[in-house]
Amino acid sequence: MIRAALITVSTSRAGSVNDRSEDEPTAPDVSGERLLAFAESIDAEVVGRELIRDDRELIAERLTHWSGPGGANLILTTGGTGFATSDVTPEATRDVIERSAPGIAEAIRIAASRHTDNWPLSRAVAGIRGRCLIINLPGSPRSIDQSAPVLEPFLKHAVSLIEGEESSH
Repeated sequence: MIRAALITVSTSRAGSVNDRSEDEPTAPDVSGERLLAFAESIDAEVVGRELIRDDRELIAERLTHWSGPGGANLILTTGGTGFATSDVTPEATRDVIERSAPGIAEAIRIAASRHTDNWPLSRAVAGIRGRCLIINLPGSPRSIDQSAPVLEPFLKHAVSLIEGEESSH
């Protein structure tokens, strides 16, 4: 069973939630909603969902928290993977993973190449920490929808391998 934690990394969205008066509407976390829809489509149990600012230490801390004992066996992040100076999600992810899974990020970029000329600007990474697979996705809601069909076929198998379940190969 996949137990997923979903993390949206967006200073502007997090600020709209944390720094607003009660009368101000919050900016919607559309990317987080798309991650949630994807998690539900693969029958994952969503054990946590967060909206946090672009801060390397904070991102690493939340990845560590959710990948710890009793947490998630899959963490999907959205946002902070581009070229802006504030985009530090890949660095935070590298800070906490123990083994990289470059083929996953490569597959997401290949899928993106069919939809945008900007696909090489994604610096997203994927890797394993303990018994948890961590995958960075772009911040664009449309990009999440385009990545989902690439991820869906292998996620359950990948998580079962990380969990130590027997494989037929």
